[in-house]
Amino acid sequence: MSVPDSLDPSLAWTTINTIRTLAMDAVEQAQSGHAGTPMGLAPAAYVLWSRHLRHAPSRPDWADRDRFVLSCGHASMLLYSLLHLSGYDLSLDDIRHFRQWGSLTPGHPERGHTAGVETTTGPLGQGIGNAVGMAMAERYLAQRFNRPGHSIIDHQTWVIASDGDLMEGIASEAASLAGHLRLGKLTVIYDNNRITIDGTTAISFTEDVGRRFEAYGWRVDTVADGNDLEAIDAALTRAADDQARPSLIVLHTVIGDPAPTKRNTPEAHGAPFGKEEIARTKAILGWPADPFHVPPEARQDLGRCTARGGALAADWDARIDRYQAEFPAQADELHDWLDGHLRIDWDATLPVFKPTDALASRQASGTTLSALAAKLPNLVGGSADLAGSTGTAIKGATLFGATGPGQSVAWGIREHAMGAAMNGMAAHGGIRPFGSTFLVFADYMKPSIRLAALMHLPVIYIFTHDSIGVGEDGPTHQPIEHLAMLRGIPNLTVFRPGTLAETAQAWRAALERHDGPTALIMSRQKLAAFDHASANAEGARRGGYILVEPPVPPQAIVLANGSELGLAVAAARQLTEGGVPTRVVSLPSWELFRAQPGTYRDQVLPPAIRARVSVEAASTFGWLSWVTERGESIGIDHFGASAPGDRLFKEFGITVEHVVEALRRAHQRSN
Repeated sequence: MSVPDSLDPSLAWTTINTIRTLAMDAVEQAQSGHAGTPMGLAPAAYVLWSRHLRHAPSRPDWADRDRFVLSCGHASMLLYSLLHLSGYDLSLDDIRHFRQWGSLTPGHPERGHTAGVETTTGPLGQGIGNAVGMAMAERYLAQRFNRPGHSIIDHQTWVIASDGDLMEGIASEAASLAGHLRLGKLTVIYDNNRITIDGTTAISFTEDVGRRFEAYGWRVDTVADGNDLEAIDAALTRAADDQARPSLIVLHTVIGDPAPTKRNTPEAHGAPFGKEEIARTKAILGWPADPFHVPPEARQDLGRCTARGGALAADWDARIDRYQAEFPAQADELHDWLDGHLRIDWDATLPVFKPTDALASRQASGTTLSALAAKLPNLVGGSADLAGSTGTAIKGATLFGATGPGQSVAWGIREHAMGAAMNGMAAHGGIRPFGSTFLVFADYMKPSIRLAALMHLPVIYIFTHDSIGVGEDGPTHQPIEHLAMLRGIPNLTVFRPGTLAETAQAWRAALERHDGPTALIMSRQKLAAFDHASANAEGARRGGYILVEPPVPPQAIVLANGSELGLAVAAARQLTEGGVPTRVVSLPSWELFRAQPGTYRDQVLPPAIRARVSVEAASTFGWLSWVTERGESIGIDHFGASAPGDRLFKEFGITVEHVVEALRRAHQRSN
């Protein structure tokens, strides 16, 4: 990539010192935050943003822009200063309100909240994982849409990461995956300042990071002095020029530079410097003492990004117009993908299962996924080494690899990286990512799931082996509390289908959702057959509906989902025949059911019917809101055991007989 203009050291240092002093002043005013890391990184960030990053402040969502990820999100004032000075919609007043209620400058950058922020980076290491997903999305789109003479998708992903990022295990998984895939348009600048909150890295982190990344298959470069602008510029150029493998630049910086007493100390990491230290630092820099001073020449210097970015975006507009003229069908498809639109007839491929089909929901999910993926080539993903078990091996799809990206991703045994990379793919745009593993390993993905929900990203998770029905693998692999954990995450839709028809509708609901992630919970064991289940597809999409109604007005209700729905139907039949007419309510998604109008919820669960029992082979936590105080919840509030699944259901009381007894007790209490 060519350098846009010559480097003026005097002007550069004025801008760099503006970034440094804004960080000190904002943290001091908020009495909260991290000033030291932005100060040490300011030179490298300046060179990257002014000379290498292809971005457009006036068009922050331009499709072919470079992606920039500040993985060390605690250094947010670095990003906010860059956004403000380069012309994004972030005012100096916003900087003054750093970390305050309602401001555009929260403690850690948040996607969708501040223009120019590509992803929400809070937990360390997540940003690196996101960036790997962004680079994967770029490669997939480029391979799909670029034609000779038409490089419509061609951009870099740049990351700034800290010691803390690289200590986190998620970064190791993500870096291993990136090296395996040879993601040559990914560059990580490693801020090697050797300081953590607890002290120097010597007390906990003495590995040779460069050699570790070389072992992953990365190209490794070193800049010995974080203030050497020419060396930084040259290293960034070398990284961008090497398309064969991802690049790590080990950048040696001094945290808090040039603060006289706080520099190179843990005190520079996560606390205000204090007025005296700030005054002495500004004196060293020859800087005015007044806070939030921004020299006009600094604003003009980085402000050139606006004109340069506008020209880059306009050039892309012209190129996409030429592409549209020559390849209209491909151009329309690209726009649909980037806008998040699905093909008009995509749902026509949803399979219709026979009532006599004897399948586990994971098998029905696999059939549904393969049918949908053939129609939706932007549905990209795979499994964490369990594709045969989770049913996520897309029939006929090629593998996303180092030489050519296919629709099927072999994530490897890397649940942490899989979750974070899927977020990056969704944040990049154009891709509908999915990933799968056993439900018990949702624990490994929890931070990424939470961030997907926070960012409103339409990521799809397929979690199988959803209960003690896992059987012989024992309690280590039998999820008990996991449904409760997932249901506790705001803006995550959890869908646990209990029929084959519901399984297809679960996929429909997931793909129709554009403002947040969906977790599809699938069984290892076969589901009961229901002759009438397919007749209420709309009810399944609403999260809850009447599956079985007695011939006379019901006096009791049994609620269930998953494979336990068959037990509920059998128990209701016995009770109805025994004189207690019982309704069966399928409740595959609490979130979707809660979103329905109150009139619909009351129709399904009439408040007057207090005799209710829920059945779910997991923690009973949360079911009280549906069964009320007069009902009962049948589930597992302890760990499982190693034995065949049907034996465990019997031993732990998840049986038709137990459900019947509980419903009789609830009915008696309600009379």
